[in-house]
Amino acid sequence: MASVYRLMMQLGGVLFSLVGWVLSCLTTYLPQWKNLNLELNELEIWTMGLWQACVVQEEGGMQCKDFDSFLALPPELRISRILMFFSNGSGLLGLLLSGFGLDCLKIGERQQEQKKRLLLFGGMLFWISGITAIVPVSWVAHSTVQEFWDENIPDIVPRWDFGEALFVGWLAGFCLILGGSLLNCAVCSTMDVHPSSVHYTVAEQQDQCQRLETETRS
Repeated sequence: MASVYRLMMQLGGVLFSLVGWVLSCLTTYLPQWKNLNLELNELEIWTMGLWQACVVQEEGGMQCKDFDSFLALPPELRISRILMFFSNGSGLLGLLLSGFGLDCLKIGERQQEQKKRLLLFGGMLFWISGITAIVPVSWVAHSTVQEFWDENIPDIVPRWDFGEALFVGWLAGFCLILGGSLLNCAVCSTMDVHPSSVHYTVAEQQDQCQRLETETRS
């Protein structure tokens, strides 16, 4: 029964991590990191992402323009690009390592210690991936709040607001951290194997002792 629970935790951890990794990749390329509503023209909504700025019109049309230079971006967007790439890469590596460490996979079935290490490394990579996904979206959200409540900016100037990509990024980070936690818990829950092995060893020793006693008596 314990092995079934451990397998369910492993599969649940990989599933949550996979969902988080997909959402993290989606967050990287979504242009809705910041939204701007113009009071003079309510038919248009400006959005800004890590790669481009877009104008969404009420008729449903959307026009985007890529940023000309990486160095011309604000610091939070430059660092966010790097961190999101690192998050996507570490998440992909974590999926590969944890996939080979699953108990249901027949490859390396006799090398249980190495499979545990793969699961452990995969869980740690998911933690790193989740943290590096939460940090950039939180940083952009913090700078957006500061700019929104900046008293030095006149009230007539439009203010940027939270975009949908920030919420997707937060969800991605929490899914990755949850998936990594489930995998690490699955690795730590292997204590049920040790009592059985100890019981088997004790029983074997008792049988040997009984055989010796019978031989000496005979």
